[in-house]
Amino acid sequence: MAGTFSQIYIQYVFAVKGRENLLKKAWRDEVFKYMAGIIKGKDQKPIIVNGVDDHVHVFVGLKPAMCISDLVRDIKNNSSNFINEQKFLKGRFSWQEGYGAFSYAHSQIDNVYKYIANQEAHHRKKTFKEEYLDFLKKFDIEYNEKYLFEWID
Repeated sequence: MAGTFSQIYIQYVFAVKGRENLLKKAWRDEVFKYMAGIIKGKDQKPIIVNGVDDHVHVFVGLKPAMCISDLVRDIKNNSSNFINEQKFLKGRFSWQEGYGAFSYAHSQIDNVYKYIANQEAHHRKKTFKEEYLDFLKKFDIEYNEKYLFEWID
């Protein structure tokens, strides 16, 4: 019996609600490992999860049976529950609505991995807003500014 074989590479980008700098370095890696576990638990391939105080990049190898929006919903819901259960913050943590999802070829994996791994250095030179708008332009995605993330300038 013939099977279906494929691998789709998706980079998700999403932000902390209100774009607050809540992802503290002291526990950020623990959250990123937890997110990778969510992805594995959904039988998908986590390539790298990294980010800075106010947003996250998640790069996955996605099987076609998994819906892009279902996976990011589960990552965001479960990770915010984890952050709140661990009491990493005094208040309630949540992610902003929405996300970016950008697809890549297998030949681009190494470059995307390096880009995500170097988020702290990258954001010393470029704001999240500049970065996100660059993604939208690079991927030729039409957008209305009023439906984008809440920006902190």
